[in-house]
Amino acid sequence: MLEFIQLLNQRYQANISNLKVDDPLCAIFQLRVEQLLLSEALIKKGNLIKSSPRTPLQIVIIGPTQAGKSSVANLITNNHIAGVSPLAGYTVHPQGFCCDVTLQDCFGLQNYFGRFQQLNLSELSNDRYDCYSLTENNVETSLLPDCVFWDTPDFDSIDSVDYREGVIRTIALADIIVLVVSKEKYADQSVWEMMSTIESLHKPTLICVNKLIEGTEDIIIRSLKEKWQHARTDKFPDVIPLYYQKQTAMPVWPLSESNQFFQLEKKVSLHKHSDYQSELINKYWHAWLEPVVAEHEAARIWRVLVDDTIAQALQEYQRDYLNHPHHYDTFQNALIELLNLLEIPGISRVLTKTRRILTWPVRKLMAIGKKVTSPGNQEQTLLTQIGEHLLISLADQLLGKIDSDTKQLKWWKDSYSLLRQQRNILLTQYNEAVESYCSSFQQDVEATAGRLYNKLSEQPIILNSLRATRVTTDAAAMALIIQTGGIGLHDLVITPAMLSVTSLLAESAIGSYMSRVEVELKQHQLNTVKNDLFIACIQKSLYALPEQLSDNSRFNISLELLEQAELQRKEKKHGIRLF
Repeated sequence: MLEFIQLLNQRYQANISNLKVDDPLCAIFQLRVEQLLLSEALIKKGNLIKSSPRTPLQIVIIGPTQAGKSSVANLITNNHIAGVSPLAGYTVHPQGFCCDVTLQDCFGLQNYFGRFQQLNLSELSNDRYDCYSLTENNVETSLLPDCVFWDTPDFDSIDSVDYREGVIRTIALADIIVLVVSKEKYADQSVWEMMSTIESLHKPTLICVNKLIEGTEDIIIRSLKEKWQHARTDKFPDVIPLYYQKQTAMPVWPLSESNQFFQLEKKVSLHKHSDYQSELINKYWHAWLEPVVAEHEAARIWRVLVDDTIAQALQEYQRDYLNHPHHYDTFQNALIELLNLLEIPGISRVLTKTRRILTWPVRKLMAIGKKVTSPGNQEQTLLTQIGEHLLISLADQLLGKIDSDTKQLKWWKDSYSLLRQQRNILLTQYNEAVESYCSSFQQDVEATAGRLYNKLSEQPIILNSLRATRVTTDAAAMALIIQTGGIGLHDLVITPAMLSVTSLLAESAIGSYMSRVEVELKQHQLNTVKNDLFIACIQKSLYALPEQLSDNSRFNISLELLEQAELQRKEKKHGIRLF
């Protein structure tokens, strides 16, 4: 699950990089990135609990700009250890202060923060944000149990997008959350969006209202409660009013609330972490996968379009060739091959030599450029035209999707552009496949002639009659050639012989067998064209077309990976299966 969430996060960020800043999707995707970061960090927190169960309690301060988080951190830790400034965005790194614990006790935190580097407080620089600090607090504080107390950057400034990941990772690490707001900032929408987002973490929470003036706390606390109840469904937490002291320039912690963190520590439920983790993932799961599912749906629709267009192309092939009374000649070619097999031994050499002499005018015409249509050319021409029409039809359908499917507009636009770019390549591959098919299918034609000849061999009387007819028709045709000067070899020699043989075959005892062979040859030809040309060549290439889209413009997460992640999400044995 961790790897899948990290992959999904990477895909979202890659897509964001290709969006314009004012694109509505940019804000939506950015929010999902933060949710994914939170979930990833929460899974790592679970790993930390399992691998380092003695990791100290983690208390984290969060809040908007200029709420005085660092001042409150110094107050609670009883030390001026966190840097403070009146300028917004002064703190840009998570800063952890070890209170009555050592750095060695926090060894597991480096694995938790992953690519974030641990530095000394003095080494932190605004030039890089992928780092954090851990410092031992050597001053005693009566407000805290043994813990690591974290000061964090704000989560609402314009520049916070640069260092927000550190805030999110630290929030997920927290066992206790301290929300610090001021009387000026407590009503900000960003505050309650954040509190709503982290509700699924079920962290014990304390609210500190900083920079208060005497007599205003009741109104602010009532307002805080209303906003909490509007943003969240859990119980409203305790609120600590912090009054600003001009003399010390520091707030004062009420003596009556000195036991707050010790009480909150008792509410920490690490054994329920996996349940909370599942809850958070389930909360956002379907929203996260929305563009992934939409992408797969677009790819599915694309495959349907391809299949439907191929089916239409096959219908055209059947109508205009296989079932056409004048264009279909494959079985006739098989009968021509049968004529060759019917040559009588001894006579065939004489007939062949005579044909060569008598057909000299035809061969002469061919030598000077007169083209005679050969078997297969008509089918090849038709298949080429069908392939071109198929790609044109698909391009038109993609344009229709661009106009109608606004959710996947970019996907369809990119697919259309890619189809146009690849059109010549696809046609070249297809035409080469057509030529290969026409050449190789001749073997099937010869095999059909062989089947007919073998069947005739079982009927010697019919075979001898056909051979006698073969010689007679050949002689009659050659006489006609002499009279016409040898023009029309195909029409005057082969056709009379073929018609005579066909008539005898149809009227003989194997007539039904011949009809069955013709039907089988035609079906075999249809299946071969379908499988070798439209499936293995066209469909395969077009199915793979979306895979050539830019990785930065799509999520590119396979259905198999999606199903595995879905299975892990639903499997509840000690929470997520990762544990």
